[in-house]
Amino acid sequence: MNIDRLIDMANDIGNFFGADPDRQAGIDGVANHLRKFWEPRMRRQLIEHVRAHGPQGLSEVARAAVEKLAAGQAAA
Repeated sequence: MNIDRLIDMANDIGNFFGADPDRQAGIDGVANHLRKFWEPRMRRQLIEHVRAHGPQGLSEVARAAVEKLAAGQAAA
């Protein structure tokens, strides 16, 4: 899938959950959404892109959620 589209979708999800006044709850909401509703290849592509190129284009909440997913992936 186009990485720019994945970034846009992650940011849209981040905007929704980022409205939560509890920052950590917002990050957890994004990470849980990506885990539940995105295909593994979509998550993997976004994580690999961030590892290779940094989080350019991702909102702060989306970036933190992707980092959380990446840490979980590394631990598995």
